[in-house]
Amino acid sequence: MPRVVILDYGSGNLRSAERAVRRVGADVEVTADAEAALAADGLVVPGVGAFSACMAGLREVHGERIVGKRLAGGRPVLGICVGMQILFERGVEHGEETEGAGEWPGTVDQLNAPVLPHMGWNTVRAPAESRLFAGLDASTRFYFVHSYAARSWDLDSGLAGQQPLVTWAHHGEDFVAAVENGALSATQFHPEKSGDAGATLLENWLGTL
Repeated sequence: MPRVVILDYGSGNLRSAERAVRRVGADVEVTADAEAALAADGLVVPGVGAFSACMAGLREVHGERIVGKRLAGGRPVLGICVGMQILFERGVEHGEETEGAGEWPGTVDQLNAPVLPHMGWNTVRAPAESRLFAGLDASTRFYFVHSYAARSWDLDSGLAGQQPLVTWAHHGEDFVAAVENGALSATQFHPEKSGDAGATLLENWLGTL
């Protein structure tokens, strides 16, 4: 049974993420302990709220270093919602710019949409070769709650020289809904709130550990 740590840095639906990952077959621990996070087969970085607050919490537990060390060793990491956003270079909210973890180039900022937040179920456009979305078709819906997103993708060659697989969704405009980049994966939506579809995605991720 794979061992997964949900990184506790003061943000995110920790218990719902824990339950969802456990339900699909993992031994799960919620902790901020760096040794446990580095030793686990998989690390989940959740996130809810403001980009700046999440980055402050992540730095407090040296989370960006943990993520960097894991990726340097090819050890899988999954970011969820703001846990995905903080993997980019920077976030801009209410005119405030915050430096992110910098695993990917680009900026997270407000969607150009008539209604914000983008809250509810939406479909995504995943690449045919995606492992995260294996077994899920184009009509599958996932649960989103956000007003900010990465609205472009600026990285041609990803970790270990592999071509990143980028999944898109639309709310007012196109935005990045998920990324698979070597050992680093992330979703803007909440798989732990997305019912059977989210469970399938998490199970697919566990299969990469």
